[in-house]
Parts: sequence; C-alpha cells; structure tokens
Amino acid sequence: MQKGILPQQAIKGLIDDGVIMQTASGQGRAGGVEGDLPPLVQPASLDLQLGTTAYRMRASYLPGKGETIEDTLGALCLHSIDISNGAVLETGCVYLIPLKEALALPKDLSAAANPKSSTGRLDVFTRVICDGATRFDAVPSGYHGPLYVEVAPRTFPILVRPGDRLVQLRFRSGEPHVLNTQTVSIDLKGVDESGIVGWRARRHSGLVDLRDIAGHNARDYWEPLTAPDGQLVLDPEEFYILASQEAVSIPQDQAAEMAPIAPEIGEFRAHYAGFFDPGFGLDEAGGQGSRAVLEVRGRDVPFLLRHGQSVAKLVFEPLSEKPAGLYGGEGSHYQSQGLRLSKHFAL
Repeated sequence: MQKGILPQQAIKGLIDDGVIMQTASGQGRAGGVEGDLPPLVQPASLDLQLGTTAYRMRASYLPGKGETIEDTLGALCLHSIDISNGAVLETGCVYLIPLKEALALPKDLSAAANPKSSTGRLDVFTRVICDGATRFDAVPSGYHGPLYVEVAPRTFPILVRPGDRLVQLRFRSGEPHVLNTQTVSIDLKGVDESGIVGWRARRHSGLVDLRDIAGHNARDYWEPLTAPDGQLVLDPEEFYILASQEAVSIPQDQAAEMAPIAPEIGEFRAHYAGFFDPGFGLDEAGGQGSRAVLEVRGRDVPFLLRHGQSVAKLVFEPLSEKPAGLYGGEGSHYQSQGLRLSKHFAL
C-alpha cells in the first residue's frame, strides 16, 4: 500500500475486509453491518455513527495505556441515557457515547479524527477516544477495539439519535508527510453584498435537532455582525462564525487539515472542525471561490481582530492514491461556500 491518507475506495476495501466493523448498538463489540444507517464514506474520510447510549460524565478523561473505556467508565459516569428514541444533550455537560464502528487495524495503518464541519459550526466540542488512549482523536496503528466519542455542546443543546454523525475518521498508511502549508487569514470586509462579516451565537436560544436540515431560523440562533472599519472585537467565551479571506482549493490527490498557526497569536481559538477532503474548492468539482469557514471562540480577555489577520494554517498531506470521487461530486452543503452557517439553519 502506498503511504498517505487513504481515499474512499481504500476505505470501502477496509469495510469489506472487516478492518472497519459496525455494531448494532454501538457498545463496542464488533459484528456485521447491522446499524440503522449504512457507512458513509467521503472522498478521504469515514463518517462515524453514534450508538444507542450516552453516558453523562463528571469530567473528560483518557483511559491511559493498558486500560479500556469499559473498565474505567464507572468511576466518572454519573448516569446513562438511552438515546434510541432521541435525547437532548445539554450545554455545559460532557457525554461519552460508544460509536457504532469498531476497528481491527493492521500494523501499518493508523487513524485520526476530526469533528465534521456541521459539528464545529454548532459549537459542539467532540473528541474520539479508543481503549488505551493517551491522546484524543488518535487511533494508533494495529489497534483492535471499539471507538467512543466525547460530546460537549457549548452553546446550543442538541437532539441526537443513534446513527447521527458528529465526527469523521481518516486513515493513514505510514507516518504523516506534510507537502506544504497555506496561511489562512480573516475576512472582515464581507464575502457578499450584505455587509455581514460574521455571526455571533445567541445563548439560550433553543435546541438544534441534528436531523432537521435547514429547519431552524438562523436569526433565532445567530446575531449578524458587521465591521465597517475592518475590525471586530471578540468577547470572552462567545462563539463566532467567520470566513477566510483566501479561497481554498484542495487538489484531488491531497487532503488538508486546519491547524493553529501559533499559540501566541492572540486570545482566541480559530477552528474546531478542520479536515478538508480532496476536491474541496476545486473548479472542476464545482467549488469555485470556496472559503474556509472558521469557528472562533474568544478566550480570557476581549481581543481585536483586524481584516487580513492570520489566524490558522492549512496543512496538506498526500493521498495514497487518487480518490474515486471528489468532495462535492455528489452534492455538498459546503462546496462553493462563502460565510456559511451549519446546514441546520435557514436565513
């Protein structure tokens, strides 16, 4: 196998070979593909599905080397919630949910996780955990066992059901190999004629049903922002949706991840969901002029952002082979995006 990020046809091969398994309940025991929804494979990633139970936790944690989630869960679990018929995950709480997928990775294959784009834009903090984990969002090569996701809604309570997809997994053969990077800066002049340069989340605005696409009035959840002088003050602990000044284009033989440009650039965090499949922004895949949407949270003190200020970087990696399809090839909510809220909101 060539080194690099695996494309969709290779991921489908892992499913066929039993390297990726799906359980009916999401309780971490491998079996046939029995879930409510079939696996959803993107051009270079796999969407992971929630199981049937959410554990309300006292705190986030990692099991540590040699320990399993099942054996260590009890010390931190406050109670369990059956989400089979839908359940609301509240803001300010931490939940641990078994995923429907389990893995039996060979020794030359590892995996890494990211929140999906819509998850980040809802200000839902997620991290994938496996047995023996000493790091979040990382599955080591040769891992055999279940997967779990930590879910912590920050601004909006969310209605979830089994099969909902909050996170995605990409598979890597060999060690990470960075091809190049692209700096991403903030656009505070506006990507269209509306004059809106961003959105600030309204607190206490009601829940979001993850399966109700375009079913929520955006103005009930978000406050539009303008910046006539090209400047915007971020308030501490408020959540913002902003757009990059640069158009972003991911070649068909590469994938990219958003990463911090430097920890000392200011009192804010500029991204939550940061994986870009091959074809995002490519003209031939219908992505002309696509911007990167940034999920931004202010931290300890008010912070002044200026138009064109660098806030993050894109890190490009090669694919092990060209994918069978490109991002946007079968339709996408975020191809050709400018300043775009999550797919759950309608203006």
